[in-house]
Amino acid sequence: MKSFMDENFVLTNKTAETLYHKYAKDLPIIDYHCHLSPQEIYENTQFENITKVWLYGDHYKWRAMRANGIEEKYVTGDASDYDKFLAWAKTVPQLIGNPLYHWTHLELNRYFGVEEPLNENTAPAIWEKVNKLLNSGEWNVRDFIVKSGVEVVCTTDDPTDSLEYHEKIKADSDFNVKVLPSYRPDKGLEINREGFTDWVQKLADVSGIAVDSYDAFLQALQQRIDFFHEIGGRVSDHALDETMYEQAKEEEVSAIFAKALKGEKVSVEEEKKYKSFTLTFLGKEYHKKGWAMQYHINAHRNNNTRMFNQLGPDTGFDSMNDSLLAQPLVQLLDSLDQADALPKTILYSLNPRDNVTIATIIGSFQGGGVPGKMQLGTAWWYNDTKLGMINQMETLADIGVFSRFIGMLTDSRSFLSYTRHEYFRRIMCNLVGAWVENGEYPNDEETLAEIVQNISYYNAKEYFNF
Repeated sequence: MKSFMDENFVLTNKTAETLYHKYAKDLPIIDYHCHLSPQEIYENTQFENITKVWLYGDHYKWRAMRANGIEEKYVTGDASDYDKFLAWAKTVPQLIGNPLYHWTHLELNRYFGVEEPLNENTAPAIWEKVNKLLNSGEWNVRDFIVKSGVEVVCTTDDPTDSLEYHEKIKADSDFNVKVLPSYRPDKGLEINREGFTDWVQKLADVSGIAVDSYDAFLQALQQRIDFFHEIGGRVSDHALDETMYEQAKEEEVSAIFAKALKGEKVSVEEEKKYKSFTLTFLGKEYHKKGWAMQYHINAHRNNNTRMFNQLGPDTGFDSMNDSLLAQPLVQLLDSLDQADALPKTILYSLNPRDNVTIATIIGSFQGGGVPGKMQLGTAWWYNDTKLGMINQMETLADIGVFSRFIGMLTDSRSFLSYTRHEYFRRIMCNLVGAWVENGEYPNDEETLAEIVQNISYYNAKEYFNF
């Protein structure tokens, strides 16, 4: 029997052990998509206790606690931080087979040297030990980043953001990690969503362009792309909860935009035309800049109306969607390719059913001499599990060129989440090792080392060119 989470955790064959420990383990991290706060990075925030750094905003843990029968007061309510930590400690032992169990203990061990499993009995001592370290001045926000070997952090930012903290970090010679913005214009695409006109006005204010027409709107979006690029941004991101495409002329979309600007609702067909034309415009702009474009597809958000009204979005009440994506996604990508303006593109679906579909779609748009130009994005959100990662990687290997995969990201709001890169690298090395030991690939250590190092780090470094 193997020891609990020993040095060969998840590594089940000798080839995997060699690949991980010798080649993948110590490579730097490029975290090209996350939801960390650039303000907290600039200010090098010190967290008073582990609940604040670990449980605040972590909807993965919140969902597990609710499923374990924990009352909401101990999840997002007014219970003390210590009582919330105890509630999490009560939940952890029940999570056998869940990646949260692994993440929890990787984080406790790698950052704070905690060896014992977290449960109700060990919780008080772990609380004291970890909080002492958090208040020592040696484990502030930047310490988690630097000691994890992170080279690049890409935050998620609205086009109307000032990016003031990105600029301040860039000017700080004492901090050598690149913290770069990612351009996420979702609020400008959701033409029927409440607050759209307010967002357009905010865009006008920050861009200095009077957005009184669709043409002016596109100019303002372009101006913000230029601004993000100046700060170092090289990535965009879009939440396509439902993928849609409807061909339209600019005059039609201008009329639709004018209608929305008056506060009127537009039809489903009009929304499709507006989104299709605007996404195509944005894709062309990203292509001009040499950016990578990300589409996060098929999330079903804010399912629980009562809890949404109580807590708001991103509080653990989202799920997978199952909308069909093949035809509209192909049309959207093809509209850009026909103009020879398809940027490097990463496609993620929250529904693993879509992995095979996406893997075949991206094969239709590879080319231009760019290795892995079109990417089947890493296992995301509910797929960010051992089985989910294996499914994504096996699908890519079955259909595409696995060795060109750009690897892992955290997609996290927690500064302790960099251990997810370790988790991924272990699983990836084990998968490759199993192929070798099953006689499916030669035991050529030099080539294998290159593959796992590229997927862990070098492919992303080359792909994004930060």
